[in-house]
Amino acid sequence: MNAILETIHQLFISTDAREWEKLEKIFADKVVLDYSSMNGNPAVTLSPSQIIEGWKTILPGFTHTHHQIGNGMTKDLGDKAEVFCYGTATHYLESEEGNVWTVVGSYNFELEKENDNWRVTKMKFNFKYQDGNTSLPELAMKNVNA
Repeated sequence: MNAILETIHQLFISTDAREWEKLEKIFADKVVLDYSSMNGNPAVTLSPSQIIEGWKTILPGFTHTHHQIGNGMTKDLGDKAEVFCYGTATHYLESEEGNVWTVVGSYNFELEKENDNWRVTKMKFNFKYQDGNTSLPELAMKNVNA
């Protein structure tokens, strides 16, 4: 398998498995994180630990998360790379209003090679739509803080 795409696959596998230490090693020292198309907030540059601490405020509050990516296209530029892929994130948490919240879109990644390992330097989510119980994120955050 293409080592560049494998890095992206491992990012999502580690996220769903809550393997925070493994996930931290996938990111470069500074990462541009851009979810502006979904939440309206501008892109930010964060350290891996800042990204993970943010994700820890919500993801563990779900019973399960499942990130599925596909149609990955890579552009190897030597010590840098670009990846485009589709992405669907399904979040499960039992609730009377519905157990599933699904977010669909695509991603643009930028990576740099560091000591023969690819590290993510930019992660941009391109929001298409969401479906299901859109109040689940708030419930998940409450679960984390309970």
